[in-house]
Amino acid sequence: MKRLLILFLCISGIGCTQNYGQLTLVTRLPKELKENSGIECTGENSLWVINDSGNKNALYRVGWDGSLLQEIKVWKSKNIDWEELTKDSDNNLYIGDFGNNDNERKNLVIYKISVVNRVQDKEVKAEKISFEYPEQKDFPPKKKHRYFDAEAFFYRDGYFYLFTKNRSKPFDGICFLYKIPAIPGHHKAERIGSYTFCTDKDRCRITAAALSPDGKTVALLGHENVWLFTDFDRDHFFEARQKETIALNHNSQKEGLCFAGNRSLLISDEEKGSSGRNLYRLDLDSLKN
Repeated sequence: MKRLLILFLCISGIGCTQNYGQLTLVTRLPKELKENSGIECTGENSLWVINDSGNKNALYRVGWDGSLLQEIKVWKSKNIDWEELTKDSDNNLYIGDFGNNDNERKNLVIYKISVVNRVQDKEVKAEKISFEYPEQKDFPPKKKHRYFDAEAFFYRDGYFYLFTKNRSKPFDGICFLYKIPAIPGHHKAERIGSYTFCTDKDRCRITAAALSPDGKTVALLGHENVWLFTDFDRDHFFEARQKETIALNHNSQKEGLCFAGNRSLLISDEEKGSSGRNLYRLDLDSLKN
Protein backbone atom coordinates (compact mmCIF):
# COMPACT_ATOMS: atom_id res chain seq x y z
CA MET A 1 0.00 0.00 0.00
CA LYS A 2 2.86 2.35 0.87
CA ARG A 3 4.53 1.70 -2.50
CA LEU A 4 1.29 2.47 -4.32
CA LEU A 5 0.94 5.75 -2.43
CA ILE A 6 4.51 6.77 -3.30
CA LEU A 7 3.92 5.87 -6.95
CA PHE A 8 0.72 7.95 -7.02
CA LEU A 9 2.47 10.96 -5.50
CA CYS A 10 5.32 10.69 -8.02
CA ILE A 11 2.95 10.53 -10.98
CA SER A 12 0.96 13.50 -9.72
CA GLY A 13 4.13 15.49 -9.06
CA ILE A 14 3.37 15.93 -5.37
CA GLY A 15 5.77 13.75 -3.47
CA CYS A 16 8.87 13.32 -5.63
CA THR A 17 11.56 15.93 -6.05
CA GLN A 18 12.78 16.11 -9.64
CA ASN A 19 16.11 17.43 -10.74
CA TYR A 20 15.72 20.27 -13.24
CA GLY A 21 19.41 21.15 -13.35
CA GLN A 22 19.95 24.89 -13.82
CA LEU A 23 16.22 25.41 -14.38
CA THR A 24 13.57 26.31 -11.84
CA LEU A 25 10.13 24.83 -12.39
CA VAL A 26 7.46 27.53 -12.69
CA THR A 27 4.37 25.45 -13.48
CA ARG A 28 2.93 22.62 -15.56
CA LEU A 29 1.28 23.89 -18.72
CA PRO A 30 -2.37 23.02 -19.50
CA LYS A 31 -3.10 19.61 -21.04
CA GLU A 32 -4.04 21.33 -24.33
CA LEU A 33 -0.34 22.18 -24.79
CA LYS A 34 1.26 18.73 -24.88
CA GLU A 35 3.10 19.68 -28.07
CA ASN A 36 3.82 23.31 -27.29
CA SER A 37 6.35 24.68 -29.75
CA GLY A 38 6.58 28.43 -29.09
CA ILE A 39 6.03 30.89 -26.25
CA GLU A 40 6.07 34.67 -26.00
CA CYS A 41 5.97 36.84 -22.89
CA THR A 42 3.51 39.68 -23.39
CA GLY A 43 2.46 40.47 -19.82
CA GLU A 44 3.69 40.26 -16.25
CA ASN A 45 1.54 37.30 -15.29
CA SER A 46 0.87 35.44 -18.53
CA LEU A 47 2.33 34.32 -21.82
CA TRP A 48 1.11 33.19 -25.24
CA VAL A 49 1.72 29.62 -26.40
CA ILE A 50 1.22 27.64 -29.63
CA ASN A 51 1.34 23.94 -30.53
CA ASP A 52 3.11 22.53 -33.57
CA SER A 53 1.89 20.52 -36.58
CA GLY A 54 -1.24 18.41 -36.34
CA ASN A 55 -2.83 20.63 -33.70
CA LYS A 56 -5.38 23.44 -33.73
CA ASN A 57 -4.66 26.75 -35.46
CA ALA A 58 -5.04 28.44 -32.09
CA LEU A 59 -3.24 30.76 -29.70
CA TYR A 60 -3.38 30.05 -25.97
CA ARG A 61 -2.85 32.58 -23.20
CA VAL A 62 -1.57 30.88 -20.07
CA GLY A 63 -1.02 32.20 -16.57
CA TRP A 64 2.30 31.60 -14.85
CA ASP A 65 0.31 29.42 -12.46
CA GLY A 66 -0.52 27.07 -15.35
CA SER A 67 -4.13 28.21 -15.80
CA LEU A 68 -5.58 28.42 -19.31
CA LEU A 69 -6.85 32.00 -19.61
CA GLN A 70 -7.77 32.29 -23.27
CA GLU A 71 -7.94 30.29 -26.50
CA ILE A 72 -8.12 32.16 -29.79
CA LYS A 73 -8.55 30.56 -33.21
CA VAL A 74 -6.58 32.20 -36.02
CA TRP A 75 -9.18 32.58 -38.78
CA LYS A 76 -8.38 31.29 -42.30
CA SER A 77 -5.06 29.80 -41.25
CA LYS A 78 -3.76 26.26 -41.04
CA ASN A 79 -1.28 24.87 -38.59
CA ILE A 80 1.00 23.19 -41.11
CA ASP A 81 3.93 23.36 -38.71
CA TRP A 82 3.73 26.27 -36.27
CA GLU A 83 7.07 26.45 -34.52
CA GLU A 84 7.72 29.87 -32.97
CA LEU A 85 6.22 33.06 -31.58
CA THR A 86 7.60 36.58 -31.39
CA LYS A 87 6.25 40.10 -30.89
CA ASP A 88 7.10 43.66 -31.86
CA SER A 89 7.24 46.80 -29.74
CA ASP A 90 3.51 47.42 -30.29
CA ASN A 91 2.58 43.97 -28.94
CA ASN A 92 1.61 42.62 -32.35
CA LEU A 93 2.20 38.87 -32.23
CA TYR A 94 3.76 36.80 -35.02
CA ILE A 95 3.39 33.05 -35.54
CA GLY A 96 6.13 31.31 -37.48
CA ASP A 97 4.61 28.57 -39.64
CA PHE A 98 7.94 27.54 -41.09
CA GLY A 99 8.63 24.09 -39.68
CA ASN A 100 10.09 22.13 -42.59
CA ASN A 101 11.50 18.84 -41.30
CA ASP A 102 11.84 17.27 -44.77
CA ASN A 103 12.90 20.50 -46.53
CA GLU A 104 10.00 20.10 -48.99
CA ARG A 105 7.79 23.11 -48.25
CA LYS A 106 7.17 25.99 -50.63
CA ASN A 107 4.51 27.65 -48.46
CA LEU A 108 6.50 29.13 -45.57
CA VAL A 109 4.49 31.84 -43.80
CA ILE A 110 4.43 34.15 -40.80
CA TYR A 111 1.06 35.23 -39.40
CA LYS A 112 0.62 38.66 -37.83
CA ILE A 113 -2.04 39.15 -35.15
CA SER A 114 -2.50 42.83 -34.32
CA VAL A 115 -2.25 43.89 -30.66
CA VAL A 116 -3.10 40.42 -29.42
CA ASN A 117 -3.45 41.47 -25.77
CA ARG A 118 -6.61 43.43 -26.68
CA VAL A 119 -8.32 40.51 -28.38
CA GLN A 120 -11.46 39.42 -26.52
CA ASP A 121 -13.05 37.30 -29.24
CA LYS A 122 -12.55 33.56 -29.70
CA GLU A 123 -11.42 34.10 -33.28
CA VAL A 124 -9.03 36.62 -34.83
CA LYS A 125 -7.92 37.53 -38.35
CA ALA A 126 -4.25 37.50 -39.30
CA GLU A 127 -2.11 39.10 -42.02
CA LYS A 128 0.24 36.82 -43.96
CA ILE A 129 3.92 37.33 -44.61
CA SER A 130 5.35 34.62 -46.88
CA PHE A 131 8.97 33.99 -47.74
CA GLU A 132 11.41 31.66 -49.47
CA TYR A 133 15.08 30.75 -49.14
CA PRO A 134 16.87 31.87 -52.34
CA GLU A 135 19.60 29.28 -51.78
CA GLN A 136 17.15 26.37 -51.94
CA LYS A 137 16.84 25.01 -55.49
CA ASP A 138 15.55 21.49 -54.81
CA PHE A 139 12.56 20.35 -52.74
CA PRO A 140 13.95 18.45 -50.97
CA PRO A 141 17.69 18.98 -51.46
CA LYS A 142 20.20 16.18 -51.01
CA LYS A 143 20.42 15.07 -47.41
CA LYS A 144 23.78 16.74 -46.85
CA HIS A 145 22.27 20.11 -47.88
CA ARG A 146 19.09 20.10 -45.81
CA TYR A 147 19.47 23.49 -44.13
CA PHE A 148 15.96 24.86 -44.70
CA ASP A 149 14.03 23.90 -41.58
CA ALA A 150 13.49 26.52 -38.85
CA GLU A 151 12.00 26.72 -35.38
CA ALA A 152 13.48 30.00 -34.16
CA PHE A 153 13.01 33.69 -34.89
CA PHE A 154 12.47 37.08 -33.29
CA TYR A 155 11.46 40.60 -34.36
CA ARG A 156 13.83 43.57 -34.29
CA ASP A 157 13.49 47.04 -35.84
CA GLY A 158 11.16 46.11 -38.69
CA TYR A 159 12.72 42.73 -39.53
CA PHE A 160 12.47 39.11 -38.52
CA TYR A 161 15.68 37.28 -37.73
CA LEU A 162 15.33 33.57 -38.39
CA PHE A 163 17.74 30.86 -37.24
CA THR A 164 17.65 27.57 -39.13
CA LYS A 165 17.40 24.08 -37.65
CA ASN A 166 19.97 21.88 -39.32
CA ARG A 167 18.65 18.64 -40.85
CA SER A 168 21.78 17.67 -42.76
CA LYS A 169 22.98 14.06 -42.91
CA PRO A 170 25.72 13.67 -41.85
CA PHE A 171 24.99 16.44 -39.35
CA ASP A 172 27.48 19.30 -39.61
CA GLY A 173 26.05 21.66 -36.95
CA ILE A 174 25.71 24.78 -39.13
CA CYS A 175 22.95 27.27 -38.26
CA PHE A 176 22.16 29.97 -40.82
CA LEU A 177 20.80 33.40 -39.89
CA TYR A 178 18.26 34.99 -42.24
CA LYS A 179 16.69 38.45 -42.33
CA ILE A 180 13.10 38.99 -43.55
CA PRO A 181 11.12 42.28 -43.77
CA ALA A 182 8.24 42.28 -41.28
CA ILE A 183 5.67 43.56 -43.76
CA PRO A 184 2.83 41.73 -45.58
CA GLY A 185 3.71 40.23 -48.92
CA HIS A 186 6.20 37.71 -50.25
CA HIS A 187 9.91 38.06 -49.55
CA LYS A 188 13.21 36.40 -50.32
CA ALA A 189 14.95 35.75 -47.02
CA GLU A 190 18.44 37.27 -46.92
CA ARG A 191 21.17 35.06 -45.48
CA ILE A 192 23.36 37.29 -43.30
CA GLY A 193 25.34 34.90 -41.13
CA SER A 194 26.17 31.39 -40.01
CA TYR A 195 27.49 29.67 -36.94
CA THR A 196 28.60 26.10 -36.25
CA PHE A 197 27.49 24.90 -32.84
CA CYS A 198 28.64 21.26 -32.70
CA THR A 199 28.23 18.02 -34.63
CA ASP A 200 25.92 16.30 -32.12
CA LYS A 201 22.44 16.58 -33.63
CA ASP A 202 20.71 15.84 -30.31
CA ARG A 203 22.47 18.68 -28.49
CA CYS A 204 23.10 21.37 -31.07
CA ARG A 205 19.95 21.92 -33.11
CA ILE A 206 18.33 25.31 -32.53
CA THR A 207 14.70 25.09 -31.39
CA ALA A 208 13.87 28.68 -30.31
CA ALA A 209 15.26 32.21 -30.22
CA ALA A 210 14.63 35.35 -28.19
CA LEU A 211 15.92 38.91 -27.94
CA SER A 212 16.16 40.62 -24.55
CA PRO A 213 13.92 43.67 -23.98
CA ASP A 214 16.95 45.98 -24.02
CA GLY A 215 18.06 44.46 -27.34
CA LYS A 216 21.51 43.57 -26.02
CA THR A 217 21.29 39.78 -25.73
CA VAL A 218 20.31 37.10 -28.22
CA ALA A 219 19.40 33.74 -26.68
CA LEU A 220 19.13 30.49 -28.64
CA LEU A 221 17.71 27.27 -27.25
CA GLY A 222 18.52 23.58 -27.66
CA HIS A 223 17.30 20.53 -25.80
CA GLU A 224 20.23 20.71 -23.34
CA ASN A 225 21.76 24.18 -23.76
CA VAL A 226 21.12 27.89 -24.05
CA TRP A 227 23.55 30.00 -26.09
CA LEU A 228 23.91 33.73 -25.39
CA PHE A 229 25.35 36.31 -27.79
CA THR A 230 26.04 39.81 -26.46
CA ASP A 231 28.07 42.87 -27.47
CA PHE A 232 27.36 42.75 -31.20
CA ASP A 233 27.26 45.43 -33.88
CA ARG A 234 23.98 46.04 -35.70
CA ASP A 235 22.56 42.60 -36.57
CA HIS A 236 25.84 40.69 -36.67
CA PHE A 237 24.70 38.48 -33.81
CA PHE A 238 26.97 35.54 -34.58
CA GLU A 239 29.97 37.89 -34.58
CA ALA A 240 29.25 38.99 -31.01
CA ARG A 241 32.30 39.75 -28.90
CA GLN A 242 30.84 37.81 -26.00
CA LYS A 243 29.46 34.28 -26.49
CA GLU A 244 28.37 31.92 -23.75
CA THR A 245 27.13 28.34 -23.72
CA ILE A 246 24.96 27.47 -20.72
CA ALA A 247 24.62 23.77 -19.99
CA LEU A 248 21.15 23.32 -18.51
CA ASN A 249 22.01 19.94 -16.98
CA HIS A 250 18.54 18.82 -18.00
CA ASN A 251 17.48 17.00 -21.14
CA SER A 252 13.98 17.27 -22.61
CA GLN A 253 12.33 18.42 -25.84
CA LYS A 254 12.61 22.13 -25.16
CA GLU A 255 10.98 24.29 -27.84
CA GLY A 256 9.74 27.51 -26.19
CA LEU A 257 11.85 30.50 -25.15
CA CYS A 258 11.21 34.12 -24.19
CA PHE A 259 12.76 36.81 -22.00
CA ALA A 260 10.93 37.78 -18.80
CA GLY A 261 13.22 40.74 -18.14
CA ASN A 262 16.73 41.31 -19.42
CA ARG A 263 18.35 38.65 -17.23
CA SER A 264 15.63 36.04 -16.95
CA LEU A 265 14.41 33.46 -19.46
CA LEU A 266 11.27 31.35 -19.60
CA ILE A 267 11.62 27.95 -21.28
CA SER A 268 8.99 25.31 -22.10
CA ASP A 269 9.17 21.69 -23.19
CA GLU A 270 6.85 19.14 -24.77
CA GLU A 271 5.20 16.34 -22.83
CA LYS A 272 6.88 12.95 -22.92
CA GLY A 273 5.22 10.24 -20.88
CA SER A 274 4.61 11.60 -17.38
CA SER A 275 7.25 14.34 -17.67
CA GLY A 276 7.59 17.58 -19.60
CA ARG A 277 4.86 20.04 -20.63
CA ASN A 278 6.52 22.35 -18.12
CA LEU A 279 7.36 26.02 -17.90
CA TYR A 280 10.77 26.78 -16.39
CA ARG A 281 12.72 29.87 -15.42
CA LEU A 282 16.43 30.39 -16.02
CA ASP A 283 17.92 33.23 -13.96
CA LEU A 284 21.06 34.31 -15.80
CA ASP A 285 22.53 36.01 -12.72
CA SER A 286 22.23 32.91 -10.52
CA LEU A 287 23.86 30.29 -12.72
CA LYS A 288 26.11 27.63 -11.27
CA ASN A 289 29.60 27.38 -12.71
